[in-house]
Amino acid sequence: MIIRDKSNSFALLFAWHGTILPKVLPALSVVVLISTIIVYLSSQHYFTFPAVPAIGFTVFGIILSIFLSFRNTACYDRWWEGRKLWGALIATSRHISRDSHVLNDNERRIMMYRVMLFTGLLRNRLRNSQQSIEYYRDKVNFNEQQFNALSSHINASQYVLEEIQKSLVQSLKSGEISDIIYQGLNHHIVELGAIQAGCDRILSTPLPYSYSVLLHRTVYCFCLILPFSLESSLGIWTPVIVSLIAYLFLGLDALSAELEEPFGLQDNDLPLDSITRLIEREMLSSLGEELLEPIQLVKSNLT
Repeated sequence: MIIRDKSNSFALLFAWHGTILPKVLPALSVVVLISTIIVYLSSQHYFTFPAVPAIGFTVFGIILSIFLSFRNTACYDRWWEGRKLWGALIATSRHISRDSHVLNDNERRIMMYRVMLFTGLLRNRLRNSQQSIEYYRDKVNFNEQQFNALSSHINASQYVLEEIQKSLVQSLKSGEISDIIYQGLNHHIVELGAIQAGCDRILSTPLPYSYSVLLHRTVYCFCLILPFSLESSLGIWTPVIVSLIAYLFLGLDALSAELEEPFGLQDNDLPLDSITRLIEREMLSSLGEELLEPIQLVKSNLT
């Protein structure tokens, strides 16, 4: 995720890295080029382009604005829900860190490492990635076959939760913990499962494809019509005004597409690596073990 100091308004005007401009620049350049050609041909009286009726163009723009606003709101809701779920994951890991002191030292250590492993596997699942989990090989009390099978398991993070549950049930049966302690710790495991289910829901249910395609096509059609509608009234200012309006509509369309998939690797997607490392560092600190290096968010400058 890109973060930026927003207190400098002047710097924000010239921001590039982490903005939506690089993605829409090719389409924006085409629109500006068309505007320039139309202005030149008209000013030299080579050809007069018929103006698009103002009333139709205005209604078109208003309707498009409403639907773009709805789509951006829906996409931001997905992004924000994803962030809330990962915020809940941080909170639940902290609850487990505190409440697991009732276990003996070895069982607590294994449980906390398994929670850390669950977090890493959930990140990999949401990003369809294979980031290494070798760090946990000798720490989660899995045999070689169990650990190697995680990379090909249909739901590796759920499997880790099941193993945590089995260990708690075994401790309950052996009398190491009471049923009240078991229920308290089990509640946290249920919360982890609910967080994963929420993330899976976001991942597997994007906005309807036909709706996104319809809006995408409409935005591009609107931007291509802009020069023909505004040239007769704006004259040589047409490329400037058209570029600003097109940047707004093209940018909103591209931004909504980026926010729609909050767990990806684009500049404004959720910082899952950083959150995962935060959980690892806090749990390792509670265990009194050596901390891993933090992963910082990208602090972008003007470039």
